[in-house]
Amino acid sequence: MLINYLLIAVSAFLFNLLCLSIIKKSAFKYNMLVFHGVPHIGGIAIGISFILVSLTAFFIKGIFPKEALGIIVAASAMLISGIIDDIWELSVAAKFAFQIIAVFLLIFCGVKTQIVYIGDIPNILITLFWVLGITNAFNHLDVMDGLAGGTAAIISLAFVFLSILSQDIKIIILALSLVGAILSFLIYNLPPAKIYMGNSGSHLLGFVLASVALIISYAPMEKKIALLSPILILGLPIFDTAFLILMRIKKDKSIFKKSNDHMALRFLKKGYSKYRTLSVMLGYGLLCSISGVALTQVTFFLSLVIIGLIILIGLIITRNMSRVAING
Repeated sequence: MLINYLLIAVSAFLFNLLCLSIIKKSAFKYNMLVFHGVPHIGGIAIGISFILVSLTAFFIKGIFPKEALGIIVAASAMLISGIIDDIWELSVAAKFAFQIIAVFLLIFCGVKTQIVYIGDIPNILITLFWVLGITNAFNHLDVMDGLAGGTAAIISLAFVFLSILSQDIKIIILALSLVGAILSFLIYNLPPAKIYMGNSGSHLLGFVLASVALIISYAPMEKKIALLSPILILGLPIFDTAFLILMRIKKDKSIFKKSNDHMALRFLKKGYSKYRTLSVMLGYGLLCSISGVALTQVTFFLSLVIIGLIILIGLIITRNMSRVAING
């Protein structure tokens, strides 16, 4: 069984290497999606690899779970809209329109929160808010070489671990297909990056991870604190976006306009190297993901301790980084 799992990840890794090579050559040949000499094609390759490898794995296994196929179909729509955005730069309204359509594709296929006693409409609204929030959080996170990809790899591995514990084959296939593709992309995306993922990649990763988080079984119903597990596992993009929103509100700026007040850029402004910045941020992301997984296994008291520790570290980082002077 373990060999079969590894084969999925290795297949995605190797297939994405091939996709990256082919698409990169085409980008330079036709002078498309190349900015300042760097091709923004990583997201296209990751998306194609994730979709084809996961579909192939489901076909070989002879299983066709509606929720997983819904994620793949909706992710395909997100990938197409992301490519359009990278080429023509869609308006904020147009981006949200595409994202909302993709979310309702998910909901139609049964991918939504299943919070008992609150009813269908509140669950649909929570699903919409969750998926849109995480999708755009990853887009905000993608401001430095290796950051969004590294974060997505960590979160995907956390989902792999949870799915192995519950023997949920559909999550195993989706998460391993994604992590294999991401790891081969990171070969070219770690500082100094030779390939960027573009909006097609950041939106796709956020969308898929938010969607997968909705169909994982975290703990028995009586262990209600485990509902916070996905929030912790995706803690870095959530925290980064919350920090960004807070900083922009303080300066009376629109949260949708581009600026250089992202947390990663503040670390760089403070004098950290790219690799040190990446290590600190991914280290916090890893701690969040491990904590989210631990929440499904430990006692209520230990869960409170873990949550408190994550919040405390986040507050310390916020306090220090908010003091870094930035322009714009």
